[in-house]
Amino acid sequence: MLGFDLVRGPKLGTARLILRRPVLADWRAWSALRAASRDFLVPWEPSWPEDALTLAAYRRRLRQMAAEWRGDQGYGFFIVLREGGELIGGVNLSHVRRGVAQTASIGYWMGEAHAHQGAMTEAMGVLIPYAFDRLGLHRLEAACLPHNKASRALLAKLGFREEGYAIRYLKINGSWQDHVLHSLLVEDYKRPVTMA
Repeated sequence: MLGFDLVRGPKLGTARLILRRPVLADWRAWSALRAASRDFLVPWEPSWPEDALTLAAYRRRLRQMAAEWRGDQGYGFFIVLREGGELIGGVNLSHVRRGVAQTASIGYWMGEAHAHQGAMTEAMGVLIPYAFDRLGLHRLEAACLPHNKASRALLAKLGFREEGYAIRYLKINGSWQDHVLHSLLVEDYKRPVTMA
């Protein structure tokens, strides 16, 4: 048992931020933030479907997330400012593999207006211990485009190691793109998680 309500999920926090599970009431804020940040986000993400920011698409996302939480396959969080509750981005653990692997992939996005202000480093600073201490994972994996200097710097700051170069690894913005693979092991990053 993971020790939290599967409907609401945990709240993880810092002095400035709260990481919490997305809910239906977040749709307008999420849609507005993603729309305002579209040009900033598109180069780093899979192609957006035509209805990407609609309520119907958001509902599909929530259903998928709920199934992943229930099945211990993935854990998605929104990043909100503790003061005022403004949505600024998101982080997720996906492709959770149990058994002999005990690993997951880590992903993240930030609204353009909130980028380069240290919020993602702060958010990952509570997500990573949650993954290791609460979920019992042994390894986290991340992949980023070779020319994404900000993402590579973030992963290095968090203690991830570059493990290699994957040719045409993921389809990003409509084309298969090479990625740099990174990993972080529990023994290389150990500190307690803060629950909000």
